[in-house]
Amino acid sequence: MTGFDPAQDEDRPRQPELAESDSEIEFESTLRPGSLREFVGQEKVRGQLDLLLRAAGMQGRTPDHILLAGPPGLGKTTLAMIVAEETGQALRLTSGPALQNAADLAAVLSSMLPGEVLFIDEIHRMARTAEEMLYLAMEDFRIDIMVGKGAGAQSVPLDLPAFTVVGATTRAGLLPAPLRDRFGFTGHLEFYRDGELERVLERTAALLGLEAEPGALQEIAGRSRGTPRIANRLLRRVRDYALVHGTDLSHEAVAGALRLYDVDERGLDRLDRAVLDTLIRRFRGGPVGVRTLAVTVGEEPDTVEAVVEPFLVRIGLMARTQQGRIATPEAYAHLGVPLPDL
Repeated sequence: MTGFDPAQDEDRPRQPELAESDSEIEFESTLRPGSLREFVGQEKVRGQLDLLLRAAGMQGRTPDHILLAGPPGLGKTTLAMIVAEETGQALRLTSGPALQNAADLAAVLSSMLPGEVLFIDEIHRMARTAEEMLYLAMEDFRIDIMVGKGAGAQSVPLDLPAFTVVGATTRAGLLPAPLRDRFGFTGHLEFYRDGELERVLERTAALLGLEAEPGALQEIAGRSRGTPRIANRLLRRVRDYALVHGTDLSHEAVAGALRLYDVDERGLDRLDRAVLDTLIRRFRGGPVGVRTLAVTVGEEPDTVEAVVEPFLVRIGLMARTQQGRIATPEAYAHLGVPLPDL
C-alpha cells in the first residue's frame, strides 16, 4: 500500500479543497434543493438513495460509499450535499485534480470526523497513488503513513473514523475496477425530459420572485439540452434581458435573450454549430475523429467529447461510426446546407 511521508510534505504547498467562490457558482448554490423531497427529476436514483440513507439511519451506521455517474450539470454535487444534509453530517469537498499524490489525500483523510461525508468531484482524475490509498481508507477505514526516510522508514497504520465517500464522475469507464468495487451504490443520472426541466424552472422562478408568461418556461426548457444547470442559467439570462428591456418574462424576452446568447431553437450554442459546420463543410460530413474536430474549431478535445458530442448524438445531428463521427441528414437540414450528391 502506498504510504505518506509527512517529512516529504512539509515544504510543499497543499492543494486547497474546492470552494464555491465564483459568483456564478455561489448563485447556483442558493438554488440547490436541500433534501431529496425537493430535488426534481432522477426519480430512480432519488428512490435508491432514499432507501440507502434511511436503512443506514435505522441501523445507526454510516451510509455505504456512493458513486454518482452522469454528464455535467445533472445534480451530482447537489445530491452529495443532500446526502450530508439527510444524514446530519458535515460535507468535505475536494476533487480528483486536487488529489495528485498520496499526500494530498492523506491530508484530507487524517482530519475526517466520524460520520462525515467526503465528496470527491471528478474522481476519475485522481492520481494512481491517491487511488491506492483511497482503496484502503474506504474498505478498512485506515491509511498507512510512512515515518522516516531511507532504510529506516516505517509504515505506521492510522485508523480513521467511519465516513462516507461520495464520488462524482462524468466518465465512469475511466475508473479502475478496484475503485468502482468499493462503492456500495452507483447511481446513473440521466438527461432530464422537458417537463422535468420546466418543473426545475418553476421552482427557480419562484425562488427568484419571477412571474413568467404561460409557455415561456416551457420554451426555455426545450432549449436547455436536458440539463438543469443550463436551464437555470438560461432563465437568469432571460431575466436579465427582460429587466434591461423593461419587459415581462415573455416569449419575446425568451426569444430575444437566447438569440443574443446564440442559443437556437434546439438548444445548440455557438460551439455546437461550429462543430457541425466544420464536420459538414470542411470534412464533407465525415467520418472524422472527435479530436480532429476539436483542434479544427480551436476547442479542448475533452470539451467536445464530453459536452458537445453527446448532445449532438442524442438529438440525432451526429452519429458515431467505427471510422469516426458523421453528420446526419437532419444536421444538414438544421444548418440549412444541401445534402451532398451521392
